[in-house]
This record gives sequence, structure tokens and C-alpha cells, in this order.
Amino acid sequence: MIRVAIADDQQLIRGGFRSLLEAESDLDVVGEAGTGAEAVALVTREKPDVVLMDIRMPDGDGLWATEQIVANPALAGTHIVIVTTFELDEYVAQAIRAGASGFLVKDTEPEELIRAVRVVAGGDALLSPGVTKRLLERVAGSLKEAPDTSQLATLTEREREVLGLVGHGLTNDEIGRKLFLSPLTAKTHVSRIMSKLLARDRVQLVVVAYETGLVRAGYQE
Repeated sequence: MIRVAIADDQQLIRGGFRSLLEAESDLDVVGEAGTGAEAVALVTREKPDVVLMDIRMPDGDGLWATEQIVANPALAGTHIVIVTTFELDEYVAQAIRAGASGFLVKDTEPEELIRAVRVVAGGDALLSPGVTKRLLERVAGSLKEAPDTSQLATLTEREREVLGLVGHGLTNDEIGRKLFLSPLTAKTHVSRIMSKLLARDRVQLVVVAYETGLVRAGYQE
């Protein structure tokens, strides 16, 4: 079972998400929170696999709550998906830097929300369609000096190649096909890269790929 917590200041939204998720046999909602502080307390107590986190909440917003959760080593197994009405670049960038593993807007189709929970629970990352390219170009555009390639010093040439493909948003299957590797081998490379770079998930790997110049802003394969 994938254990899910829901944090949103609107009870109607929380109830809708709960009903949607609990209709799935592999998803279990372990609790709800209406404020940022309640969300931190709930996650600390229940240690869910995934948190659906609103941004605008009283008593500590979703970005603050995300930072608190990510900073707690005891909650390393918890992954956060920001779910908000506001598909604004600054919110996306802040959410990713706070440690969120995914970002969705509230008008996302129900099946996409369910898929997001499963994807993030599996250690992958997910962004709402249309925001990934803008986010990464924003990250790359914010660099005030030459890319810092020191982060790549521990990576092999193959791992750098894989990281570049992760930066383009390719899945393990797509990386495997491109490099003539099995999906399992591609996944192993990605896992090793995450370990070496101390990355929480693939979203952070994508940002590193841009910040180190492995992927150029606006470049399309």
C-alpha cells in the first residue's frame, strides 16, 4: 500500500482527494491537515510515502512545510507533491528548491493525480505538463556565472551521459533505448548518480544537469 497524507486548507478539496485516492486498492489516506503546521505534525507522526501539499495555507504555507519535512532525516522516505491552483514559475521554482518531488495544478485530471502519487512513491519525480521546460530555463537563466561542474567530478563518463538525458526529461526506458541499455541498467545508473550527488529525486538531478551545463536552456533533442 502507498500511504498518502493530504494537506489543504479547503475541506472540500481534501475530501475530494481522499475519495479519489481511497477508490484505488493500492492507495491509503493516513490523514489530513488544514495548515502548514498541521501538515508537518501529521507527516512526522504518520511518515506517509507521499504528501499532497497545497501552497497557500495558514500557519506556515506549503513551501515552509515542505522545507521542514525535507530537513528531517527521519522523513527521508516521504515524497511531496505540490498541488496548487497557481501554475506560476516562482511557485514551481520555490517548490523544487524546497525539496518537492512533483508539482501539479488542481485542474489536473483525476487519473493524472493518481499516477503522480504512484510515480513519486516509486522514487521518481513529476511536474505538471508545460512547466518543466519553463522551470529549467528559469534555473539556467538565473545562473550569474559559468556552470559549476565540480558536482560532476565523482561521475563516470557514462553517468554524465545518463545525467544529461535525465536533464532532458527522459525516463529510464527511454534512456535505455537511446544508450542501448536495459531499463534496469539505466535505473541503476540513475540511482548511483543520485547517491553520488546526494540528490533526493530526479527533479534535483534535472536541476543539476542544467546548473552544470550538461543541458543547455532551450535545447531540444
